[in-house]
Amino acid sequence: MASQAGWKKGIRLNRFFKAILNHSWIDLGARWILGLTFIYAGFHKIVSPDEFAKMIYGYNIFPHILINLIAIVVPFIEFITGLAIIIGVYPRSAAIIITGMLLVFIVLIAVNLVRGYEFDCGCFPAGDDGFFKSPTVTLFRDMFYFLLGLQVIFFNGVRKMIPHFSKIKTMLL
Repeated sequence: MASQAGWKKGIRLNRFFKAILNHSWIDLGARWILGLTFIYAGFHKIVSPDEFAKMIYGYNIFPHILINLIAIVVPFIEFITGLAIIIGVYPRSAAIIITGMLLVFIVLIAVNLVRGYEFDCGCFPAGDDGFFKSPTVTLFRDMFYFLLGLQVIFFNGVRKMIPHFSKIKTMLL
């Protein structure tokens, strides 16, 4: 009798989580939060790749020969995927790329936290992080963004889009 009650409660929770996962407004909010964050972060890195290269150097993980290449390529990927996820052009693909980058960021920050390094993560312009400059807070913030990315990836409903851009998307397909 008790196991049946627990089973019914599990079904209700499952339906609740599926309703949240497939709610189009939650998907739209997650896309806008991720998109605006990555556009903002990518834009400032595109404008000053030398500052970003110094931050990458601070991680002490990458070979020196690749630092400049990473400092030039990653910001463009961030900017383009952020724009794509907001506009709604291949949002699942953009979310997969963003979530993959976030997974790499989480691992890099965690490795340097374990090593005891104090560093600027390079997420936003220097001095712009404020409270978020702490690597621990940055790690949890990236985990939150990672969950938002998973929301966008596993969304199965009809996506809400900016009306004018939906016409562009049909032309691209």
